[in-house]
Amino acid sequence: MRLLDRLPQETDRAYALRNIKENIISLDLAPGSQISENELASQMSLSRTPVREALIELSRVSIVRIVPQKRSTVALIDYDLIDQASFMRCVLECAVVELNCGMATAEQLSRLDENIRLQNLYLESGNFAALMALDDQFHEMLFEIAQKSQIFFMVQTMFIHFNRVRRMALGSVKDLKIVRDHAQILAAIRGRDAAEAKRLMEAHLSRYREDAQQIRETYPQYMGERACKEA
Repeated sequence: MRLLDRLPQETDRAYALRNIKENIISLDLAPGSQISENELASQMSLSRTPVREALIELSRVSIVRIVPQKRSTVALIDYDLIDQASFMRCVLECAVVELNCGMATAEQLSRLDENIRLQNLYLESGNFAALMALDDQFHEMLFEIAQKSQIFFMVQTMFIHFNRVRRMALGSVKDLKIVRDHAQILAAIRGRDAAEAKRLMEAHLSRYREDAQQIRETYPQYMGERACKEA
């Protein structure tokens, strides 16, 4: 398990939840792997209580399967849950980019430009962990511009299902369109074209369907029953 630096004033529960979530998304806690409260608590230098609370929260969105008196399990890939997470993202982010078209300042657009410039650098160098972090930052900035930051943080747990296949795509899809999509979305926001920004965001958040077959072929061991049947 890869430990993250603890944030200032971060509670034990918040630290445990953030660590477990990020390790699930990065596949360091791989789909189907068993996890132990005791082991996680020891690795993070925490008591069992905040770890248990974090696992319970993750179980509510079906990313962790808790079996009483036994080790818990990281859920296998389930495209039904990914579809639901994608639906939520699409509803929210299409509305957000429409707002961005009327709210983004020159300074905010410049920050998005810099983010995309760095994305291109990391894509070319193959640093996918850094690329995904910048991808997350890009979308977070869109919520900030729309003055909806709290919503962004509220829905992150459900987005884990979607974010896992995003991470898998970085390691399996040859023709990655992620940075190009972001550049086109930014161009539409800069041009104050709300309809085009919405259309581009819908296409961007549907990429996982185009990538599904390559992901299944690269990571067959991570697929749940439904995901395998759709292969």
